[in-house]
Amino acid sequence: MRISEQKVGVCPMLVMAKGERLKVVMAEVEGSVIIPEGIEALCADIEVDHTDLRILMLAWKMKAEEQGYFTLDEWRRGLKALRADTVSKLKKALPDLEKEVRRPSNFSDFYSYAFQYCLTEEKQKSIDIESICELLTLVLGSTFPTQVNLFVEYLKNQNDYKVVNMDQWMGFFRFCNEHSFELLDYQIRWVACGSFIVPNKIHCSYADPIS
Repeated sequence: MRISEQKVGVCPMLVMAKGERLKVVMAEVEGSVIIPEGIEALCADIEVDHTDLRILMLAWKMKAEEQGYFTLDEWRRGLKALRADTVSKLKKALPDLEKEVRRPSNFSDFYSYAFQYCLTEEKQKSIDIESICELLTLVLGSTFPTQVNLFVEYLKNQNDYKVVNMDQWMGFFRFCNEHSFELLDYQIRWVACGSFIVPNKIHCSYADPIS
């Protein structure tokens, strides 16, 4: 049973340091869990929108397992790793956290984590197209804007796929990393990418365009 299905009550937890307060709302489970309202309160304190990519990076750093919830162990682990026990320290840690995540040695793991973090149901293995488009734009849009924009456009307009699984998610990431792109014209071509069909305005040497 997932954490969100187990919570039985709510109580406050305050993390105090040097007069500053990292306030969160806790839910009593078998252990303690920070619920979505607590995360939103934290976001307000550090002046970051709860939909900001840096909050997903924070979840990655904490190794959080369920979307919208931080266990007390995850919370403590993340703050310890960031050396942050106050609001100001946590805010100051975010730029370095972003640099850490964007290092090639870490980004593949973060990209994989982003998909897993969005699996909100028990035994869920795929994510609906609308959510995938939002996640792709959030996680990969600034790194590969052309590829992501074209792929998202395709996903929104096609009728063959209703969901995306992890293999397809990672396949698109490898596709973006392993191939140099050169825009040829404004006629969209289609190239095979693993088990997926990826639309782009580019010629890819390893696969013939599908007509």
